[in-house]
Amino acid sequence: MGFYQDQIVPLLINLAMRRRDLAAYRSRVVPAADGRVLEIGVGSGLNLPFYSRSVERLIGLDPSPKLLSMLRRNLRPNMPSLELIEGSAEAIPLDNNSVDAVVTTWTLCSIPDAARALREVHRVLRSTGRLLFIEHGRAPEPNVRWWQDHLTPTWKRIGGGCHLNRAGSSLFYFDHSICPASTFFGI
Repeated sequence: MGFYQDQIVPLLINLAMRRRDLAAYRSRVVPAADGRVLEIGVGSGLNLPFYSRSVERLIGLDPSPKLLSMLRRNLRPNMPSLELIEGSAEAIPLDNNSVDAVVTTWTLCSIPDAARALREVHRVLRSTGRLLFIEHGRAPEPNVRWWQDHLTPTWKRIGGGCHLNRAGSSLFYFDHSICPASTFFGI
């Protein structure tokens, strides 16, 4: 990638995702994770304060070395066992049936092959595991969808691959073999 994608986009993502109004969403979803947890798109670690004490091990996966570096610099000593992996959700480097929960917040919009990433989530989740997510996506209003469709080609280039118009929630419903409905909770 180039300087903009490697150095500037991670800073913009961190800044945009720090908004206080997003904490309300995080506080409704992230604390439900327990046991061995994989967070896809861990970024700079903005979800870390929301994990409960029932998390035994947290594995953070992110494709951005810059964001992972920011997370390492801001780690608190009272964090649960944390392993950071630079990588893609489309090829999660974990064993089958190895995590109790997968957390992803505002990340599926930027994964090039989101359906493949969800198949990987299903692969690494234990049979009793859960996918906990917060996502944005295609608006129900035609006027907003028009803007999303027209802005997305440019926005993807400047916004870290984010598709404003990705039909996020439908990704979970189109094929239950990818992600059975009983395994996820999201907003």
